[in-house]
Amino acid sequence: MTQTDDIVMDAASGDDAYSLDRRMVAAILGAVEAGDQQGLIDLMEPLHQADIADLLEQIGTQDRQDLIRLYDREFDGEILSELDESIREEVIDLLTPQVLAEAVREMDSDDVVDLVEDLGEPQQRAILGALGEIDRVAVEKALSYPEYTAGRLMQREVVMAPEHWTVGDAIDFLRGSDDLPDTFYHVVLVDPRLHPVGKVALGSIMRSRRDVALRDLTEEIFRVIPVTQGTDDVAYAFNQYHLISAPVVDEEGRLIGQITIDDAMTVLDDEHEEDILRLAGVSEESSLSDTILEATKGRALWLFVNLLTAILASVVISLFADTIEQMVALAVLMPIVASMGGNAGTQTMTVAVRALATRDLTAQNAMRVLWREVSVGALNGLLFGLVMALVAGFWFGVPMLAAVIGIAMVLTLVAAALGGIVIPILLDRFDIDPALASGPFVTTVTDVVGFFAFLGLAAAVLL
Repeated sequence: MTQTDDIVMDAASGDDAYSLDRRMVAAILGAVEAGDQQGLIDLMEPLHQADIADLLEQIGTQDRQDLIRLYDREFDGEILSELDESIREEVIDLLTPQVLAEAVREMDSDDVVDLVEDLGEPQQRAILGALGEIDRVAVEKALSYPEYTAGRLMQREVVMAPEHWTVGDAIDFLRGSDDLPDTFYHVVLVDPRLHPVGKVALGSIMRSRRDVALRDLTEEIFRVIPVTQGTDDVAYAFNQYHLISAPVVDEEGRLIGQITIDDAMTVLDDEHEEDILRLAGVSEESSLSDTILEATKGRALWLFVNLLTAILASVVISLFADTIEQMVALAVLMPIVASMGGNAGTQTMTVAVRALATRDLTAQNAMRVLWREVSVGALNGLLFGLVMALVAGFWFGVPMLAAVIGIAMVLTLVAAALGGIVIPILLDRFDIDPALASGPFVTTVTDVVGFFAFLGLAAAVLL
């Protein structure tokens, strides 16, 4: 067993079984620094394409350039598919025309489309020029469809069969064909006008007699995807109906391609990542490979929005400046009210945004969910209001101050729950992404209501 095998085996048995082993990275960088091409090839050979993409993303720019130039051999197209978009163009520019051409020729059409659509024009020309005429036309046709539609997501390679065929006909065709997709799960049955009428799983074909009609083996769940359908709807259909693959049809209902589960799950992963970034006020294009200026620019906008909401909260506080001057304890307790309201609002908002994204929160159950969240907010408000009343009573020895912060806590957490559920629903109703815009609005509601409730009650009761 070689040193490379030892490193791979040790990494696979450790706690981070599927992460790139740092000893492997160090060995690869050592080979690059020494200019040891054969050693680099021996180290890279056992790695999966996704691991190589991770390696290229994790190392510095100069090391990445030196590695690719020294490697200078067959470069699997899957590596380009797995690469983060922020460094993909850089890697493509480093590959020789021969290596790039060989890489893209081995890729499915949907992967080529995904690769090409985010590149600049020079890189697009280089990749399209490396394809054969049929593949190039297929990719250009896919690129003509609107972004984020099934036409961009689908692969043109699909296995179809006439609806009158038997299992024997299908097996003979599959065995004799030299142009099958690398991976497929179903044979799509079509009528004479190429309209899909059903699909048969490969497992059903393999376990049936040759004389059995394919139409007798079709699956009960059969969904056809229009070519212009949005990718979020496609991903939802795959997740909702547990699809493995689905045929894609053009405006006349003719079969033109298929979408498989891996592409649909990629869409779901991208949407989840976007939601997380947007909830945090970070640009969805952000990545660990961004420069300092790119990262700063991507975050500055929402920091500015948060600054405006903080100024609004400060204006509310300024209205009660005299009250705060007369009782310093209010200034001590204010951050507690604001913090509890902000956290409660974020909890409810996160649940609401996620439920809207998965379509679990609908017009039919909105009132029930709203009542549940407000009830949760009220109960938490009573619980933590009582806790803070006891703390404030012992701390400052003013019974009415304890009552004020207890009541303010209840009002704030109810307002946080109400804002956290209503604001995302309203934004979604007006076709504004709730993941992107909910945070500042919910923060404003919780801060303004919290300070008004606490300081307003204090002014009315204590002074």
